[in-house]
Amino acid sequence: MTGRAKTTKAPDARARRKSLRIHGAIARDLGILIVSGRYRPGEVLNGEVAASDRLQVSRTAYREALRILAAKGLVESRPKTGTRVSPREKWHLLDPDVLSWIFEFEPEESLLESLFELRKIVEPEAAALAAVRRSEAHLVAMKTALEAMEKHTLASEAGRLADQQFHSALLDASGNPFLVTLSSGVSAAVAWTTIFKQRNTPLRRDPIPDHKRVYDAVATGDAAEAHRVMAELVDMAFLDTARSLPPKVRTTRAKPLPPTA
Repeated sequence: MTGRAKTTKAPDARARRKSLRIHGAIARDLGILIVSGRYRPGEVLNGEVAASDRLQVSRTAYREALRILAAKGLVESRPKTGTRVSPREKWHLLDPDVLSWIFEFEPEESLLESLFELRKIVEPEAAALAAVRRSEAHLVAMKTALEAMEKHTLASEAGRLADQQFHSALLDASGNPFLVTLSSGVSAAVAWTTIFKQRNTPLRRDPIPDHKRVYDAVATGDAAEAHRVMAELVDMAFLDTARSLPPKVRTTRAKPLPPTA
């Protein structure tokens, strides 16, 4: 006796994409509320049933959204106590999504300064290493990115993508695998601060010449000069960003970042 072969139905790709969009959107909305301070560290979020009913989504979608936030360090879920907002020191602040949520509102000047301090610690050293270790392929990638930045300008998405590619190529050229792992975070920081500076008015200053000086120093193998001009690039980027803050957020007169060793 023969029976009909059992068939399994392939998952509906469209339905899966829709599901991903739903819980991704929930995670984004909750993430913005957390990083903006609407939900404070230690605060318990709504229970799964109540939250899913309020948002008119499935409990599964809400649960998946919380998993996304937990992976980024924003929340912690424990039996009986529920899901709580984590202390800020546990947040993965360099996560590209978390950075994008921070720049959905006016971030604190101190947080911006801390972000640029990190860049000033990392990128000048990476530039110095790149001047010694870069390959021709790295130079080509940096040069191509520079040309795209000039062609499209940083007022366009294409120009900002090229800016990210320039900084990623520089970190890659350092030859240090630990620095390379910072590429996505640094690129996100570059992109979102550039967008942030232009949210109300066009860029006051063209930063592309600063990038050209970094490229020239790396191309000629001058590690000291690469370190110096990259530090200047980060300093100027911070000043441009700080000056774009509204007076109520800007607590001190914009000044250069402290020097790094």
